[in-house]
Amino acid sequence: MKKLEALISTYSDFPKKGIDFKDVLGIIQNPEIFRELISEMSSSEIVKNAEAIISIDARGFIFGSAIALHTSMPMIVARKPGKLPGKIIEQKYNLEYGENSLSIQKSALAKFNSFVIVDDLLATGGTVECVSNLLSGNGKEIKGLLTVVELSYLKGKARFNFPVKSIISF
Repeated sequence: MKKLEALISTYSDFPKKGIDFKDVLGIIQNPEIFRELISEMSSSEIVKNAEAIISIDARGFIFGSAIALHTSMPMIVARKPGKLPGKIIEQKYNLEYGENSLSIQKSALAKFNSFVIVDDLLATGGTVECVSNLLSGNGKEIKGLLTVVELSYLKGKARFNFPVKSIISF
């Protein structure tokens, strides 16, 4: 765990004043530790109980793709506006530092009933709540959330009625 924590950098006042941004990209620059992390995340009961992974734009794609490959599970993406073709479902959400929206291709959801949400970091929970609302609003079951980092002082996981597993908590 200490090795993993050492690879997470903190940038003060990014993307705006008052935010301490936790950057997980150092993890993927260390293949051995990245492999160990993906193995640990892939063995979670949350993953085992789901039919598919839904990864959140953009850093969630890194970890979700690796977990999908490791577990041979399908992966769906939740993307920022204007990035997905076809019929989409979309919802707005609030961030610590603004507002955005996420979209999912409606046809991608049709094949599966239960999902594990994967993202790099859980802060206030707005992004995950957005994906959760998109899924539940379309009759889908959320088996849980899997993140690399949780900023526990922001109490984001209190917003959810499904299991949340974070590898590191600050």
